[in-house]
Amino acid sequence: MKKETKKQMLITIGIVLNVVGAFIAMTFSIPFYMDSIGTILVAGLLGPKYAMLTGVLGSLTSGVLFDVYSFYYAPVQLLTGFFAGILYHTAWLKGWKTIIGNILIAIPTSIASALITACLFQGITSGASSAIVVILHHFGMNLVMSIFVVQVLTDYTDKLIAVILTKLIIKRGKLEERWRM
Repeated sequence: MKKETKKQMLITIGIVLNVVGAFIAMTFSIPFYMDSIGTILVAGLLGPKYAMLTGVLGSLTSGVLFDVYSFYYAPVQLLTGFFAGILYHTAWLKGWKTIIGNILIAIPTSIASALITACLFQGITSGASSAIVVILHHFGMNLVMSIFVVQVLTDYTDKLIAVILTKLIIKRGKLEERWRM
């Protein structure tokens, strides 16, 4: 199989994983997003450039199919793809350091998500985490701080699950030997 065909297939699989993950999270009101599993998988196999493309196309696809809010969070996927693509091939996403390395993905994405959520939506989106924002704000926390706290917790959890799943998929499927380019 040609190298370009393999890349296109992996990007398509990544987009599908992002869209299906986001749909499951939204349908079952899971308080994290599950929309970056494919982005991080592509980051691990092809690097940041293709991961960023996968993330943005996944956001746009989700936006067209079932969640209009997803359009606005495409920049978050750019950051996810960029940082995951760089960090996946360093020691920061290996062994116990994964816990720390994941912070390097979650913090920039949390900042971007919090700014988008606060500026455009005043804290309320289609995500189940909006309920937590409302509760924190109701108990006296500043709205922007409520959003940021929730984003850090949910983004960290979301990205950690995606990184762990990606590592399992790549290792168990022996994908590095078959697909890495």
